[in-house]
Parts: sequence; C-alpha cells; structure tokens
Amino acid sequence: MFASFLLQTLNGLASASSLFLVAVGLSLIFGVTRIVNFAHGSLYMLGVYVAYSVATHVGGALGFWGGVVVAGLAVALIGLIAELLILRRIYDAPELLQLIATFALVLIIKDAALLIWGPEDLLGPRAPGFTGAIDILGKAFPTYDLLLIALGVLMLFALTMLLKKTRFGLLLRAATQDREMSDALGVNQKLLFTAVFALGSFLAGIGGALQLPREPANLAMDLTIIADVFVVVVVGGLGSSPGAFVAAIIISLVKAYCIGAGDVTLFGVEFAFSKLTLVAEFVVMALVLVFKPHGLFGKPITHARTAAVIGPLLRPLGRGAWLAAALLACFMGLLPLATGDYALVLAVDMMVFALFAASLGLVIGPGGMGSFGHAAYFGLGAYGAALAVKAGLGFFAAMAGGVLLAGGAALVFGWFSVRLSGTYMAMLTLAFAQITWSIVFQWDAVTGGSNGLVGVWPPEWLSDRTNFYWMVCAVCAAGLLVCVWLVHAPLGYSVRAARDAPVKAQSIGLSPRRLQWVVFVIAGVLAGLAGVMHAFSKGSISPDVLSIPRSVDALVMVLLGGINTLAGPIVGAVAFTWLQDTLARSTEYWRAALGVTILLIVLLFPRGIVGTLSAFAARRSAR
Repeated sequence: MFASFLLQTLNGLASASSLFLVAVGLSLIFGVTRIVNFAHGSLYMLGVYVAYSVATHVGGALGFWGGVVVAGLAVALIGLIAELLILRRIYDAPELLQLIATFALVLIIKDAALLIWGPEDLLGPRAPGFTGAIDILGKAFPTYDLLLIALGVLMLFALTMLLKKTRFGLLLRAATQDREMSDALGVNQKLLFTAVFALGSFLAGIGGALQLPREPANLAMDLTIIADVFVVVVVGGLGSSPGAFVAAIIISLVKAYCIGAGDVTLFGVEFAFSKLTLVAEFVVMALVLVFKPHGLFGKPITHARTAAVIGPLLRPLGRGAWLAAALLACFMGLLPLATGDYALVLAVDMMVFALFAASLGLVIGPGGMGSFGHAAYFGLGAYGAALAVKAGLGFFAAMAGGVLLAGGAALVFGWFSVRLSGTYMAMLTLAFAQITWSIVFQWDAVTGGSNGLVGVWPPEWLSDRTNFYWMVCAVCAAGLLVCVWLVHAPLGYSVRAARDAPVKAQSIGLSPRRLQWVVFVIAGVLAGLAGVMHAFSKGSISPDVLSIPRSVDALVMVLLGGINTLAGPIVGAVAFTWLQDTLARSTEYWRAALGVTILLIVLLFPRGIVGTLSAFAARRSAR
C-alpha cells in the first residue's frame, strides 16, 4: 500500500516538474507584459516537434540532448519574432485584444506544424542514459522521471538566482510590481518585454522537448497543455515563480492520487476518482480562488495607470440606427426568398452566434468583467432543451427548460465570480465551465457522455427550413433587443457607473457586485437562449458546445467587432462565422488563413471593427 502511494507521489512530482517548466515561462511573461499568452501551449508543442526532428535526424545522445537545447533556442527565436512583429504593436491596446492576437498565433502555428510534420503522432526516442528503471520498495520507477524531478528543482533554483542576484532579475521584479514606475526611472520597457518573452518561450520549448520520451508529438498538445498551464499560473499567483512550482506540485499530486485511488466505495456509494482527472485541476483552482482571490502567492494585479479611464459613452440609438436595424430586419426576413438551403443554414449560425456574442458583450463591455467560460451557459441551454425534448416536452417548454438551466448555472457561478476581478475572475469562470463540461462529458446515463444527444429536432410546424429560419430570426432579434434595452435602462447606466468608478458608485448607494451579478445572470440567460436555438438547428448536441474553444470563439467575436459597442459583437460574430466557413471550404490550412486574417484585423482595427470605424467617424465629424 505504501509502495503504491510512494510511486504515485513520484509520478505526480515528475509530472509537476514538466508542468512547472512550461508554466513558469507563462508566469514570467504575464508578470511583466500583462499578456495572457494563449500561444504558450503552441510554443510548447513546437518544442516537442523540433526536439523530435533533431533527435531522429542526428540520433544518439547528441541528437536527444542537443535536440532539447536546439528546441529551446528555436522556440525562443520564434517567440522573439512574434513579440517584435506583432505584440509590440499592440501593447497599448486593450488586454483582451492582445489575448486574441495570441489566439491567432495558435491557429497559425498549428497549421504550420501540420504542414511541416503532418497529422500523425510522432513517437520520439527514449532519453539516452535514462532508459531504465530503479526498484523502489518492489516497484519499478523510470529513471527519466527522477531526472525530471531533479530538473524541476534545479530550474526553480536557477530562476530564483536569476531574479534575486542579477540586474535583469531586478528589472523583471520591478516591472512586475510597478511597470509605470520602472518606465519613469528609465528602464527600457520594449527591450525588457522582448527579453522576458524570449525567456518564457525558451522555457516552453525546453519543457516541450523534455516531454518527448513521455508523450508523442501531436497537434492537440497545444490546447491540452495550455489549460493546465493557465491553472498552475493562476493557482500559484500571477507572476510568482515559487507559486507556479507549488501549484504544479499540488495539481499534479491531486491528479496522480485520483488515478491511484481508482474506484472507491464509501457508505455504499461508488466513487470513480479516476474520472476526476479530467477536471481535478479546475476544481483545485475554483477552491483556491474562492478562498484566496489572488492565488496562493499572488498579489493584486497592478494595471497601467493610464488604463483606468471611463469607458466610452453609449448613447441611445438615433433614427438612423433604428432605420438601419429595420432595413436589416427586412433583409433577413426576405432572405429565404432569394437564397438556397446552405445560405439559410449559415444565416442561422450567424444569428445564433450573434446572440451568443452579444450576451458575452454585456459581461465584458457594460459589466466590465472577464469571462473565459461563457460557453457553459450556451451549452447548458442546448442540453436543457435537448433533455426536455427527450422527456417528451414541447418546443416552447424545451426552450424554457434550456433557458432556466443556463440561468440557474449563471446565478450560482456568477455569485462566486463577481467577487473577483480581471484575470482571476476570468479564470474562475473557466474553472466553472470546465467542471460543467466534465459532468456533461462523463454522465453517460443522462447526457449521453462523449456521444452527446441526437434527435433534437423542432416540431413538425417548424420542420420546414424556412419556417425554422424565421423562428430563429424572431428569437435572436428579441434577445438582441433585450441587450439594447439593458444598456440604456437604469440598470445599464448603474452597472457602467460601477465599472468606471466603483468607489463613487458605492458612495451613492449602488452595489457594484450586485449589479454585476444581475448582468452576469441576464447574459447567461441570453447565452442559454442562443444554445437552445443551436441545438434545434443542428438536431444533435455534444459536449463540445461547452468546451474552451467555444468560449474562445465567442471572445474572438466580441473583440473583433468591438467591446464597448452595441453592434460590435454582432458584426464580429457575422465576420468570424463567415470567415471560418469560407476558409474551411477553401483550403486545408484554413486555421492559418483565419489566424492571419484575425491578426490583420487586430492590427488595422485595434478597437475592433465597429469601434475603430466609430472613432474614425467621430474624428471626421469633429473637424
């Protein structure tokens, strides 16, 4: 019994070392630049692929260990180029827009890896000199895993010395604590940002290369690792290297012990602890953030002083705007008369995602909150409607069931989430979303598990594609009108006041948390309504509707259109859906094409499409 426990502990520590090597790079990057680098997982993946290429072409000890070094240097060079050509141009843009730029890099790097190395998994060689195992209380344990444990400790020591004993480390710590003051004292911010981004990329490449003997190189590695890395960085505290080390150990040990426990019967109830490995890290993160809002070793994030400005004033829609909306409604209503079935299917997707994006826009814009898990409410709405249909309920009862399920989840999750702010709040919403996804993915008896639910069709009177299209038009239009009403209602003005000046809002009797909670719940209800329409439009539903990529898609839509604009999420949803559909049908490497397009939009329209055009029109009228 003790031998098995010790073995699971050592397995957890080996995994923790691998995870720490990657996570500490992201922690350093965020601490200095304040960029939530979605592409960090892609840099890790490139490290594995580069190490594989060097190890297989050169061979032997030189090929493997040389490949580790080459992978780190190559990935550092790629990170350096990305920072110089892309990120340096948008450091003054909103932080979420920077996140979308790194997401575009994810798409580009994934298709570049597909082009160079192909779609197959590539199994690398074992580490020369560490191919065997040692006996620990009668159990065999790989010597390479012992090496990883030692490397993790050595890397922590080396980084501690770098940060504590060198001028570069002093500048890093100064920029992490107060970036504007270090700039005022003459520190070259651009050079510092470039150096720390290259260092973080180097660590990601090294971490990936060292993982080659334990896991084959594959194209899914980027998204698999980035979720765990985000969790480690947030649990440990943003910008804290020791925090990342401790968090990696905690999360890896929890997962190792869950695997070792297997199925356990307590009080006559069987618990499958092994299934918790899908969500263990997110449960840990949720618990830590609820009781330690800034992570185990983190401090409140010091944002740029110039960022604390009042958001743009959203004026009531004028006659021109209402006329344009009426003309658009007429165009959408008459569309079935001039197009075929495929165009209607695409139009339904655009309207559904426009409502989904608009609901997230309420959270990010007027609410001033962050959310990386908005797909939870979209997916719960879809599953609520699907389960109601399976239970024999009618169309409108199914709609109500989906909306109530999504709204109930938003009510509970939002109560905890609004107690945090910024990146910590966004990550807590991600934790709740992943916990929800895990339940749906594994509850085979109710949700169908990974297979989902099929046969979720609208009633006979909506079986005609045109009739269903008009129903979606009516439902989505009603949802979008609610968004417009909310922004200009007393609640909308109150929550914007709480966003821009929370202390002053409290002094006149407003409760910022309560206002944000109300907006969060309303947004969850609207996302659930969009999910209901999505389920009926597809006829089936799967756990993918609650996954991280779906939440990222919604975030991209909002930011492409413009955050603090009414039309921005709608325009962003239409543009993103059309681009994705068009490019996917045009080329095998559609992700790279979509990523390049997103980068161009981010660089040319730093406030989003609608936001940038509105600012341009305002400058023209002011002349």
